[in-house]
This record gives sequence, structure tokens and C-alpha cells, in this order.
Amino acid sequence: MKIIVDAMGGDNAPVSNVRGALAAVRELGVEVILVGRGEDILKVLKEDGIGELPPGLEIVHASEVVEMCDNPATAFKEKKDSSLTVGLNLLKNGDGAAFVSAGSTGALLSAATLMVKRIRGIRRAAMAPVVPTGGGGAVLIDCGATAEGTPEYLLQFAFMGSYYAERVLKRPEPKVGLLNIGAEPSKGTDLQREAHALLTEAGKAGRIHFVGNVEAREAVYGEVDVIVSDGYSGNIFLKTMEGTGGFMAKQLKAMFKKNLLTKLAAVLVSGGLRDFKKMMDAGEVGGTPLIGISKPVIKAHGSSDAFAIKNAIRQAQSFAASGIIEDITENIDHMRLAYYHSAMTPSVTTEATGVDEHDFREARRPAVRTVRRGRGQHYHGHLV
Repeated sequence: MKIIVDAMGGDNAPVSNVRGALAAVRELGVEVILVGRGEDILKVLKEDGIGELPPGLEIVHASEVVEMCDNPATAFKEKKDSSLTVGLNLLKNGDGAAFVSAGSTGALLSAATLMVKRIRGIRRAAMAPVVPTGGGGAVLIDCGATAEGTPEYLLQFAFMGSYYAERVLKRPEPKVGLLNIGAEPSKGTDLQREAHALLTEAGKAGRIHFVGNVEAREAVYGEVDVIVSDGYSGNIFLKTMEGTGGFMAKQLKAMFKKNLLTKLAAVLVSGGLRDFKKMMDAGEVGGTPLIGISKPVIKAHGSSDAFAIKNAIRQAQSFAASGIIEDITENIDHMRLAYYHSAMTPSVTTEATGVDEHDFREARRPAVRTVRRGRGQHYHGHLV
């Protein structure tokens, strides 16, 4: 399998990206296409004592780089020879099985949506990281690709997250929960209540294993395998988990360094501490899949080191081999609002279908104008 890697994306590019790609070729048995400035990539290889390209590694030159300061909506168009644009074109044309980038999230999402395209019938692509939980991890979908959602978006997120949990995390009949402020169906805003009705119908039809609303606390305890959320709430959930994990790690370190006895105690529990650190380390996962795009795309963390890039490539390999995209394509009719129309109130139908009909450009125009006037930190409703 051949994986395309944006060699110039991320805080530590191209060094970490090149070294991570090398490790993936050696350890995972994949082939890697590094896309970026050829001279910079070769320089990293030379510094590591590699004079010739090793088998399994290929370089495709791209003279430009999408920077964090670039407009995420237009960067891939304005910089047609950027590593992001060239890499996604390779993916689109079938030159690789998946694409990995640690660059700008907004630019990657916009470019993947408009260049590689979404799966036909999918309203919005979603970011779906695997977050650590008491149940061994759960798919959080969405965590920021779409700030404002509709019940139909959440219905499709539930299906896509369920397929990912089943295929990649190997969870048979994954339990799907809707992130909310309470377990009762009446809790939450109109979005959560209406989405709950849709997901309940999908559960009754045997399409997904929907277990109802789930509060953040229970989600962390591991009561579900898939946490369904709008991107705004999901992003807050994700960032809170990251902050809590960092805080706990800092407090534990300070506690064990207090005196000689606590230092001895640290030695005794060092194995457990290593396991805890590994569980909370985003680099162990590698990256976040953009589910709903017609071909596998992985967003690696912007600060990824070589270890994290290698794991992002491993994740891309698993994603490409999983058959998730085929599952979504084959079951798209069961993921449409119209399929559950009889269970919906008129307000749900109007809200969900009026915002996003079939044509992407038609649907985006009013949303763009509204977001630009109201909240400058958002683009097209995406958290960036």
C-alpha cells in the first residue's frame, strides 16, 4: 500500500515528517510518497546519513507551502504547487491509498472537500479522533469540522462513527451515544432532541446500536464506543480532555517529586505511570481521520514528531484497508433524513433539508455570508 505524506505540513516539518515516513517504510511495510520541496527532503535524509532514496520511499516535488497564516478557504487554490494541493491531487488521481498531513486543519478540510470530494450523499465530513476512555477509547465525531450542525448531520456522524469503531477499533456492534447534558430524551437543545429522535429510529431499524444520550462524564468512563456531537460541543469536549490529562500528569509529577519516599513510590508504580502516559499521548494514535471524504485523509497533530507521523501513516493504512468508505457508500440511503421522515416533525424536516440540499455550492453561499459577518474566527462554519 502507498501512503501520500505532506512533507511540509506541521511545526516540525520537514524533519519529523521525513523521519516518520522512513520509520513507517521500515516498520509497517508501506510505501510512502513524500510531497514537498525536494531539496529540503533530501537534506534531512543526508543529515541522517542516507545518500540514496531507500526502497519504498518516493519524492514528489512541490515548491510551495501552505502556511498557518494563509486563508484556509483559498490557500490550496492560490498555492497550486503546494505540498497540500499536489498531495491531494495525487490522492484524487489514485496514485496513493491515503493522504496524511500535519498542516493547517482548515486548509486540509477545505481542500479535501473541494478536491477529493465527499462521499455522494454525505452532507458534511467530520473529524473523528479516538479519545482515551475507560472502555479503551471511543470515536468522538465531530470535533470541529462543522461548528453548527443539523439533526441529519448528527445522524450521518453516528453511522460513520459506528463504521469506524467496528472496522478500525474492532468493536462488534459499537454502542453509539449522543453527547448531551442529561440522559433523558427531552434534554438538550432542539438539535439534540431532534437528533435523538432520528437516532432512536435508526436504532429501532437495527442500523446502529444507539444507547441514547450520554453525558460527558459517562463518555469518559467508557459507556459508549462512539460519541456523537456537533463540532462545537465536540471540540470543547476534546480540548477539556486534553487539558485535564495534561493537568493530571503535571500534578502527579509534582507529587512524586516531593521527597525521597514519594520518589521511591514513583519507582514502584513506574510501569503504571508509563501506561497512563501512553494512553494520554496523542502521538500513539497518530491523527484524526476526516470521515465522509471519498478517499482516506488523516489530519496529524500540528506538533507531531517522527513517532506521531509514523503512527498517522499506520492509521492511514488501517483506514484505507478497513472498507469504511465502501460501508458508507452502500448504506447512504439509510443515512438520509428522508428515510426516517415519518418519525420527524415538520420543523426537523425544514431545518435539516432547508439548510443543506444536494448542491454543495448552493448550500455554502448563505452560510459563508452569515459566518463572515458574525464570527471572524470561523470559516464556512468550521472551527480553525
